[in-house]
This record gives sequence, structure tokens and C-alpha cells, in this order.
Amino acid sequence: MSLIALSDVTFSYDSQPVFQHVSLQVERGTICCLLGANGCGKSTMIDCVLGLNQPGAGSITVNGKAVGAYRAEELAKVIAYVPQVHQQSFPYTVRQIVLMGRTARLNSLSGPGEKENELVDKALERVGIFHLAERPYTQISGGETQLVMLARALVQETPVIVMDEPTAHLDYRNELIFLETAAMLVQTLGVSILMATHSPNQAFYLAEHGVEVQVAVMYAGTVAAVGTPEQTLTAEMIRAAYGVEVNCIAHEAGSNEIRHQIIPLRVLK
Repeated sequence: MSLIALSDVTFSYDSQPVFQHVSLQVERGTICCLLGANGCGKSTMIDCVLGLNQPGAGSITVNGKAVGAYRAEELAKVIAYVPQVHQQSFPYTVRQIVLMGRTARLNSLSGPGEKENELVDKALERVGIFHLAERPYTQISGGETQLVMLARALVQETPVIVMDEPTAHLDYRNELIFLETAAMLVQTLGVSILMATHSPNQAFYLAEHGVEVQVAVMYAGTVAAVGTPEQTLTAEMIRAAYGVEVNCIAHEAGSNEIRHQIIPLRVLK
């Protein structure tokens, strides 16, 4: 059974179609990279999976149950969300922000106990930021902020994590740290990740770190292609989806290891 399954889903704003007839499955222990140009519907589709948008047609199930059949607190036990940007409004400590991920699992009459604090410690250690536990959340970098969001998602103990362009505002090093951490979590915990991204090379990078990666490319109002990075991220597909001429290259990186990379050449007029 797929952890996330979209079947013939259509969504419109005020009768203006955003996407139509989208079908996609995300299996356990995999990362699905959702790619496509601005305005193609990636974030809208993610909001449908999160239960924030109601499709006009088709069905969406998470862990075998229709998204619309979940109460909000029930869905929070199945899907965790890592946003593109998180506003650092109040000087909570990093530990307190991560602990908020337990909200759906706490009794309304009791506060967090020893178990919750142990889960927070473990999540902070897993993503490599335990040393920031008592740091005010307003005093950490953008890369550290996204790792905090990932730790918060982990303490929800959900089988699915949904991410909407989580590396969009990160520098090159922090982007790779985030991707490597996500890959490690999939490998060690068996979670599944649905991640919208604008970087085709991220799919190759994740796959080359031992994760099973699926790519879904959105354009022309639907998911036009689904498959492995090598199958899906071709020069023809990038040209169609983004209007960019590219070279798709494969090169040896030592010990018979093959690395793939997409090199942009020019924007098509």
C-alpha cells in the first residue's frame, strides 16, 4: 500500500484549472521529488495532500485513508510538514520549537514528560543540532532553522514528511547538509518524503546517497512524467517543463561510481 496515493486528482481556483488528472504514489522508505516551473501547481498539490485544499475531482489517500476523512489532530499523526520558510517571531529555544511537534500526541490536560524530552534530544542529535538545544530560535541561521523544522517533524513520529522547497533559501553547503540529513532519515527510520524542489540535481544527489528516489515532473497542467531520476530528468523533459536547454551528463567519481548532473546551457526564447 502506498503511503501517499493521488488518483486522477483535479484542482481549480474559481473554475480556473491548476492541474488535472494527477495520479502519483509515494511508497514507504522513498523520497519523491516534485519538480516543475513556478505556477505549475506543486505547492497547490502539496496543500491538497496536507488537507488544506479540497480537490474538485479524484481521490487522495494517506496511509490508506482519504485525507478528507482525517480530523486535523489525526492527520498530524500521519503527516509532518517542513515549510519553505518559518517565521522566527518569538525567542523560544530550539528545544521548545522542536517540542511543539509533539502537540498532536499530548493529552490536553498534561504537559510534555520524560518521553517527549527524550524524543526531542534524539531528534536534535539525528539532525546534528543538539548543541543548539538551548539557543534562542531567533538567533540561529537559515540552514539551522530548516534543520530545526526537520527535527520538529521527526518528533511527530509520522510515516510521511512533506516538504515544500525546504532548501530554497539555503546556501550551497547548508542545502547539501539538509539533503544528506533527509537521506539519512529515510534510510534509518524508513519514513517517506514528498519534497517539492526547483533543483533537478537534488534528485540525483539524493539517489547517489543510497536512497530510493522517484521524480514527478509537473507541466502542462498535470504530472507529465514519473520515474527514477535517470528515466525522468532528460534533456527533453527539462526543455519541456522549464524552457531551458541542458546537458545531462554522467561521469565516474571513483571506484566505478557514476554521478549524474544536469548542466544548464541557455534559456529558450
